[in-house]
Amino acid sequence: MTAFLLDVDTGIDDALAVAYLAALPDTEFVAVTASPGNVDADQVARNTLALLELCGRPGVEVAIGAREPLSIPLLTTPETHGPQGIGYAVLPEPYGAVSARDAVELWVEHARARPGELTALITAPLTNFALALRMEPRLPELLAGVVIMGGSFYYQGNTTPTAEWNTHVDPHAAKEVYAAFEGQPLEKLPIVCSLDTTERMELHPVHVRQLAEAAGAKVAEEVLPGQPEGQPSTSDNTLVRHLSDALRFYFEFHRRYDQGYLAHVHDFFAAGVAAGTLEFQARPATVDVETGSTLLMGTTVADFRGLWGRAPNARIVADNNPGQAFRELVSRVGALAARLG
Repeated sequence: MTAFLLDVDTGIDDALAVAYLAALPDTEFVAVTASPGNVDADQVARNTLALLELCGRPGVEVAIGAREPLSIPLLTTPETHGPQGIGYAVLPEPYGAVSARDAVELWVEHARARPGELTALITAPLTNFALALRMEPRLPELLAGVVIMGGSFYYQGNTTPTAEWNTHVDPHAAKEVYAAFEGQPLEKLPIVCSLDTTERMELHPVHVRQLAEAAGAKVAEEVLPGQPEGQPSTSDNTLVRHLSDALRFYFEFHRRYDQGYLAHVHDFFAAGVAAGTLEFQARPATVDVETGSTLLMGTTVADFRGLWGRAPNARIVADNNPGQAFRELVSRVGALAARLG
């Protein structure tokens, strides 16, 4: 059993990551918290609560922490994820309510209550996690492990030429988080899933079709580049229909920016790394984040050779296996969709 503290900014690829984790039989959602990023934090929380219920995980506490980055104005991305954050999908209204508790306090409380048991997965800007580290500097020791989706090292950024989205939204938080892990034992260093390897996770229309087939859907699910933009899914399977509508928006976004009719599902990969189900290799490095330069704001820099004379503070994923990852995704989420009907 892997018990998760999960921080998200749901988000199409966050939604796929949550659905994947919900599909695993041995995962516990201890708490899921909302950071502002793809959409504002209140919308993130509503999306996440509705999605968990849709995926057969009702009753998970979903809480909001920060509503703004630490030091700069919030930048959201409706052009990438849609005005509500989940593309063309319209999730059912959740039965449950967003928690009245503070997300940061929730993280610290759970980590203190279950030392060495909880895996932290952050697929959002690192705002809430930085605040939790301020409140409890022992979090690196208290958590069983940490996985972060963020950064770009030997790869073009997806927000500026050098900066990845999550880090660019709150570079000051990211800088604090990496600094907090400097000098920790290797096994306690966060595993960082950067664009260098997450952009190898290219989800294509064939994967959507395979997902519907694995779910036993009676209606073939064809999301194709020649179809009208925004064409709604007619799938008889509820989860497939919602994921398909979300992914169609993502396909169209990537095509608009000359990347092809596909979707980079960064957060799904990070979720699989955190769950221990996806193949990868990582290298230790010392990571720092640029916060002073207008030109390079949010750029992540990794020292793999010890040139700074500082201890490593991260393990950066250097290789992965997209084929294995998508077979796992289709199998697991397809089976969940089949169970839910």
